[in-house]
Amino acid sequence: MWEKGHCTLETGFILKNEAKVQVPMQSRVTAYWPDGSVKWTSHTADAARLGDSIEVLIGSESEKKEKIELKRSEEKLTVLAGSMVVTLALKGNELFQTAAYEGKTYLADATPVLMLEEPSVWEGNPVKIEKKYTPRITEVTVEEEGELQVILKYTGHHELVTGEEKIPFHIRMKIGLNSPRLDFVHTFYYDGDEEKDFLKGLGIRFHSPLKGELYNRHVRFMGDNGVFHESLAQLLTWRPRIPEDIYKRQVKGQLLVLEGEDKKLVDTVMKAMPFWSEYDLCQDSASHYLIRKKIKDENCCYLDSLHGNRTEGGAAFGSEQGSVLFSIRDFWEKYPSGYTFKNLDTDVCEATIWFWSPKAETMDFRHYANRGYNQVYYEGYDYKGATPYGIACTSECSVKVSDKLIPSDKEITQFAQNVKQPVQYIGTPEFYHRMKAFGYWSLPTRNTQTENWLEEQLERAVAFYAMEVKQRNWYGMFNYGDFMHTYDKERHQWRYDMGGYAWDNTELVPTLWLWYAFMRTGREEIFTLAEKLSRHASEVDVYHLGKYKGLGSRHNVRHWGCPCKEARIAMAAHHRFYYYLTGDRRFEDIFEELKDNEMTFLNKDPLGDFYAKEEMVYKSHARSGPDWSSLCANWMTRWERFNDKKYRDKITTGIEDIKKAPLKLISGPDFEFDPASVRLRYIGENAAGGTHLQICMGAPQVFMELADLLEDEEWKKMIADYGRFYYLPREEQIKESGGIIGKREFSLPFMAAAMGAYGANYLKDDTLAERTWRILLQTLISEGNHDGFKEQQIENKGNQKTLIEIPWITTNFVAQWCLNVIVVLAFIREKLPKTLEEVDKLVEDMSAEGFRKA
Repeated sequence: MWEKGHCTLETGFILKNEAKVQVPMQSRVTAYWPDGSVKWTSHTADAARLGDSIEVLIGSESEKKEKIELKRSEEKLTVLAGSMVVTLALKGNELFQTAAYEGKTYLADATPVLMLEEPSVWEGNPVKIEKKYTPRITEVTVEEEGELQVILKYTGHHELVTGEEKIPFHIRMKIGLNSPRLDFVHTFYYDGDEEKDFLKGLGIRFHSPLKGELYNRHVRFMGDNGVFHESLAQLLTWRPRIPEDIYKRQVKGQLLVLEGEDKKLVDTVMKAMPFWSEYDLCQDSASHYLIRKKIKDENCCYLDSLHGNRTEGGAAFGSEQGSVLFSIRDFWEKYPSGYTFKNLDTDVCEATIWFWSPKAETMDFRHYANRGYNQVYYEGYDYKGATPYGIACTSECSVKVSDKLIPSDKEITQFAQNVKQPVQYIGTPEFYHRMKAFGYWSLPTRNTQTENWLEEQLERAVAFYAMEVKQRNWYGMFNYGDFMHTYDKERHQWRYDMGGYAWDNTELVPTLWLWYAFMRTGREEIFTLAEKLSRHASEVDVYHLGKYKGLGSRHNVRHWGCPCKEARIAMAAHHRFYYYLTGDRRFEDIFEELKDNEMTFLNKDPLGDFYAKEEMVYKSHARSGPDWSSLCANWMTRWERFNDKKYRDKITTGIEDIKKAPLKLISGPDFEFDPASVRLRYIGENAAGGTHLQICMGAPQVFMELADLLEDEEWKKMIADYGRFYYLPREEQIKESGGIIGKREFSLPFMAAAMGAYGANYLKDDTLAERTWRILLQTLISEGNHDGFKEQQIENKGNQKTLIEIPWITTNFVAQWCLNVIVVLAFIREKLPKTLEEVDKLVEDMSAEGFRKA
């Protein structure tokens, strides 16, 4: 991140490693300040040359001695990346035709793979029809053409021989200068019929040339402990007996060069022994994987080679030609992952990376019920609104080639670790805080007893959710990254089966809580939690195709289950952190989908069930928060990324309309909304669902950041007045508003603490500051109870010998309390009581009704 006015598009950057030695680097701009100067940049370099700390500085790089070149023709593209040369056709069904390293071809015919399964009935018996699709690549674009790295983006779909098209995809392939490794980011979009298009298999298939003796062909798979290693032809025999030393060398993965009597013996046994032509690894759940093998004969069975719990997914095969390593990121966490290596006893191996292994149970996209349960189980409506049409999922994998017969256990383990946790350089919390990256948040300080207590609760909250992911097995391709919404203390289980209480789907922005928690601490474990949540929520909880494109599904038993489809679930505010910190290209697709998603409001009016359409002037509705504020987040991101003032103007159009409302930002929050002109029309003081929804889903953070970007002093005062008004006694609210607020309740006031603190700071209002702390602290301290997020242990519950739980926990409460504490400390830390005794006195006359309530 760069200071405003410091860099332009023409500015050059240099990189110095830990030893202060300049290292080649590739750079690009990812965001701009409103004045057109550079705000965020993304950089690529060889991490092996960097060390633990680096410096990115303004400067001019000397011309690189070696760089990637692209050779293009009408039908073909060749990437000359030093030692790595990749050749591909620009149309067809292959990601590349060949990949050669140091002059030797290791991989060929890289092809996306899709298998769907259709349940059917034949003569009264249930049957399953397996359908294998052929990929069709319709476009190849060079997304990034640099001297050190090239990224190719493939757009396509899958086809049956009948011409039926299903499951579009985007696949990115990264090629680095002189790197023996290819990285893939695979995104598929579900556009099937949920009644019959079950996901059977999904992946990428490669061909790899093999050569040499079968006893010099090996496979390796990481296990729970150590690495599973076998040869296709194992030289441990009965008659004739092979010398023990030969077998020992084979087991060690050494190349066997046999001569004389040894060669005769081995040639003899090779005429009468099984050759293991196929190996398959499938992680079919979060707690089980199976390695199987078989000979080539299709009429013969598989043998179970190894059952295990969790593997990180490193795998390899090799021959005298060399070897190929594979790893899928988050292999067991995003089960059912796997690999199939076939035809290992021929001249060409067929190797498939499975993001969804066909050896596992198929994915059934249907809903758990054919109706909703609005009142009883907190679903949006009683009608069924579940649809998976348009959701997406992204997986990552890497392939590495080697001239070794088979990589060592250590090499495979290290490769899998590098894929799972790629090197990522991040600035310090102090740097980002000084730059006001993503607006207003606080750095941890423990100078007083109360500050220490607050920091302890923030740490406990993060630690609890990190543990719950593991304890509750919140894993799987379509689940990993998300949290559950509400806990059932009697069952000692989250309410996984109770409508709107199940998966959280970013309900009260746990994304923002975790990202700000990371920004202020720089802790890797928090980054990982936030990263996985952003990856999941931006893909599975959101629609990328169809009539709901740009909207997301409210919390539910299934991620796509609730009838409520809303912009706030999909908004860019959730994921800007991850994009600007990492430069992840996939999020550019997502932001592109969101830039004009206000038009989707014509298909799904967020308040369509609350107002009579025939009485409307504008075609839809938008609450100033969370609907319009979420659109602002999308527009702000577009404005930043391209310095596109059209999207700034969309924001200011709505702000000007809100300024004209009787109570300005306090008014509404329900407005009529015209997607074409992005105008808001005041329709009175109505708050469908409650006024707290205006500010508990990320709006305060969006509003505050926009206020600074726009340099709009009136908007800043409107934010401050909102926070002040929210915390006025009821009789003063009625008086100040002239009574027009009617019965509008300013509910769950702790969720407005960030707005209150902003107001106290802006207006220099000590009374408001005290009131803000009083309300926020009382939600977690009442009648001398300072337990906060204290855990308890219980024996033989929740399928745990010792279950760790917080019986009253809800993700809504945790996310909002933590987020508000982080922001409030940034504005009115000096007004925080210094001791817990002072806190007790501050909240002693408050009703316990708001304690732990969200």
